[in-house]
Amino acid sequence: MSDGILARIGSLFKGQEELELTSGPIGKPLLYLSFPIVITNLLQVAYNLADTFWLGQYSTTALAAISFAFPMIFLLISLGMGLSVAGSVLVAQHTGAEEPEKAEYAASQTLTFAVAASLFLGTVGFFFVEDFLRLLGASQQVLPGATGYLQVVSLGLTTMFGFFVFISLMRGSGDTITPMLVMFGTVVLNIVLDPFLIFGWGPFTEMGVVGAAVATIFSRGLAFIVGIAIMLRGNRGIQINPADMVPDFGYLKKLLALGIPASVEGTGRALSVNVMLFIVGTFSVTVVAAFGVGIRIFSLVFMPAIAMDRGVETMTGQNLGADRPDRAAKANHFAAKVSFVVLTALGAVTIFAAPAVVSVFSDDPAVVKVGAEFLQWVAPTFGFIGVVRAYSGGFRGAGKTLTSAALAVLMLGVIRVPIAWVASRPVVVPAWLGQSIVDLFAFSLAEQGIWLAFGISNVLAAGIALAWFLRGTWRDADPRGGPDATIADD
Repeated sequence: MSDGILARIGSLFKGQEELELTSGPIGKPLLYLSFPIVITNLLQVAYNLADTFWLGQYSTTALAAISFAFPMIFLLISLGMGLSVAGSVLVAQHTGAEEPEKAEYAASQTLTFAVAASLFLGTVGFFFVEDFLRLLGASQQVLPGATGYLQVVSLGLTTMFGFFVFISLMRGSGDTITPMLVMFGTVVLNIVLDPFLIFGWGPFTEMGVVGAAVATIFSRGLAFIVGIAIMLRGNRGIQINPADMVPDFGYLKKLLALGIPASVEGTGRALSVNVMLFIVGTFSVTVVAAFGVGIRIFSLVFMPAIAMDRGVETMTGQNLGADRPDRAAKANHFAAKVSFVVLTALGAVTIFAAPAVVSVFSDDPAVVKVGAEFLQWVAPTFGFIGVVRAYSGGFRGAGKTLTSAALAVLMLGVIRVPIAWVASRPVVVPAWLGQSIVDLFAFSLAEQGIWLAFGISNVLAAGIALAWFLRGTWRDADPRGGPDATIADD
């Protein structure tokens, strides 16, 4: 009976060998490629949601602590994750060009330098997280918990990097199922461990916020080990070879040419959340906690768009490697349309379900009220996020990681943050204009100005992304991800 159930589950997915990414219909292979990514990303978000849920039951202060901690984790990961994007793009393009040895070399070198980057960033992060949290405005009430959480994550950053690299490299080769299955097991483990370590159930000592971090790092560590074993065997997706993992600093230049802009994109997103958190931090702990819950829910709602982003990245890379730019363009437009429709529908549901959803993560009525308001202001513009992410994935797949980075910086740093700051501040009118004028303008949107900034930036960025893609400059990308299309041992 169990074999029959497993067979039915397996029939829902397509293996790498069954996906025709460079020929045939566009929609079906892209959806087959993206659907396991949705599940993988949902499971990945489950790490954060589990922490948010259990710490929300623990205390509002603990919830506020991880509201500061999560953006910092995103920043640390984004600084080094450009390498995994570079590896994914190179693997995809070499796979599309039917160059398996070059794809394996790219994967092996990517893993080597990503681990080295994570060790460096983890060490720096461990010693400076408290200072950074103070800079963001974390209160003395919140600071100890957020610092402890982030120091544990910094010590285990290699396990997080390593598993993300595994996901990226497998995706570049066209295998999105294996990472999904590995992620499932580790998420279950994390969810089970969380309450034992947070509350001190059974033989465990009560660790509060730090316990959530320990559970996450332990679970990700196991996922990293399993991922390495799978890639060494090479019977699923891409293979890595120990001989190819000796650092090749000449090849590092190629990885950095693609990876630095990709890191800028990820870092820009992370920094924008941290800057927004600085703005949010000028309000009450309730608003900070509500913002943290809202951001976690966004990360869940946007999973379909992110999956399409990653799927179209792979499909664009493989089709450019196969010298089929028109097919790559069709894949991008299809992804943008589907993402817009799906996220618009999710936005409509969110408008009505917002209070109930927020209440899952906090039983504080004030947090529920403000968090629901945040979601309801932004939900009507969810579809536009799908458009931005689809074309961003296409740019990355073409090797135009700088273009994708520019879109992210424009959307978040140039549009969202300034609007949020201005719209949330009280209007200052000189007294000499008269009391009637002062009274007329004496109002402020307060935190609602921040919510408004999210919506405006989503809409404007979608229009810019579409216009930029239609220019067609991505078609001129080198199909091997940079000016140097050879590997060291060619």
